[in-house]
Amino acid sequence: MLTLYNTLSKTKEEFKPLNPGKVSMYVCGPTVYDRIHLGNIRSYTTPDILRRYLEYSGYEVRQIKNITDVGHLTADDIAQGDSGEDKIEKKALREKKTPAEIADFYEEYFHATEKAMNILPAHYFPRATSHVPQMIRIISTLIEKGFAYEINGNVFFDVTKFADYGKLSGNTLEDLQVGARLEEHPDKKNPWDFALWLKAPKEHLLRWDSPWSVGYPGWHIECSAMSTEYLGDTMDIHTGGEDNIFPHHEAEIAQTECATGAKFVNYWVHTRHLKVDGAKMSKSKNNFYVLEDIRDKGYSPMELRLLLLSAHHRTQLNFTWKAMDQAKANLISINNFYQRLSNSTGTGNAILNIADYKRSFEAAMDDDLNTPKALSVIFQLIKDGNTALDGNGLANPEETKKLLETSMKVFGLTLETPAEIPAEITSLAEERKAARFNKDFQKSDELRQAIDKLGYIVEDIKDNNFIIKKK
Repeated sequence: MLTLYNTLSKTKEEFKPLNPGKVSMYVCGPTVYDRIHLGNIRSYTTPDILRRYLEYSGYEVRQIKNITDVGHLTADDIAQGDSGEDKIEKKALREKKTPAEIADFYEEYFHATEKAMNILPAHYFPRATSHVPQMIRIISTLIEKGFAYEINGNVFFDVTKFADYGKLSGNTLEDLQVGARLEEHPDKKNPWDFALWLKAPKEHLLRWDSPWSVGYPGWHIECSAMSTEYLGDTMDIHTGGEDNIFPHHEAEIAQTECATGAKFVNYWVHTRHLKVDGAKMSKSKNNFYVLEDIRDKGYSPMELRLLLLSAHHRTQLNFTWKAMDQAKANLISINNFYQRLSNSTGTGNAILNIADYKRSFEAAMDDDLNTPKALSVIFQLIKDGNTALDGNGLANPEETKKLLETSMKVFGLTLETPAEIPAEITSLAEERKAARFNKDFQKSDELRQAIDKLGYIVEDIKDNNFIIKKK
């Protein structure tokens, strides 16, 4: 029985989909004006793990991940996120390109990064600029129902008209104070009202006709339009980083529920921030990392993914290069065990109770996707399996291998396919094993070098045994 911590209720809840056997999931995707960083990668890894485990559990998942290519303003951390310049337009002007060229380039980068991280592609990646008519329809409905108002070509949502405002973040109107950083728009009735549509200056590059003005949509309305277009008025799961909770997701709830009259989302799943060496990631601190930085340091995307899985998604993860070293070592252990299982003849005496490991793995994942605990189950399997292989041998290597493959698929970790080892290489390795047993280390080194020249690596393990890998 899967339980998920629901940001809305602030408790773990048993997961019950709207439709038996089917799950609708919306993922807040990237604003395509720059390369996604490690914190973004972590926030996209969480819904990928959730989707993988739901599919493992027998559900059919429909996952939508939006591409924001208009309306996300630079001051998104101030007040209601309706201040500043459009991030994509600002980048386009600086690089002397069109907004479409900027969006296309960084969307392609985003997809390439997700592919490298083995994040399953969403079933659809709707672009905000392709859904302006849907946004205009929702805004018109909100005005007709009295939840929004237009002044001077700008349209705002009136937060005082939605009694449940603040139910996700806890930022109720009674608790909110107008801080020094809040830049009030002159057309707002209330400081915390947020923009649904903004009139565009003449020089603005991104602009559409609307009943109110030639302008562009607010950031928040975009996700409401795209999610309801593909998943209906009510969906099972909505995910995102914790920085999306307020104001973005709070605004999504208010405008969507007022427009449709239905509950918007049943389960809100958020991922905590990632820090680097205990500090907030920042370009000014020179600790702002993207996937290329990981590769440049000699690490693989799968090693990064394993590190991300080592912390629960609702806990803050502190990224360090030392932690990457441990992730590299752990991934080697997993692949070495997989290689040993593949080479095992199954003639041993020891039998691992695979059903027990499987139950423990599922119990951990059922508990709000507790990936660190689920990983510990697999590492215990590896430890026990290696002990058996080092001793009298393992009687059920194929069953063990199948569980390892299945769990790695849930984790999204790709295993190294064991290479076919030529008889000549195996013979040299056996000869080297005998030389080491007889303490003839010179001959042992010569044989290792001979194996290396033929394109293989021999790794020594416990009790004078070895593993052969293709270079």
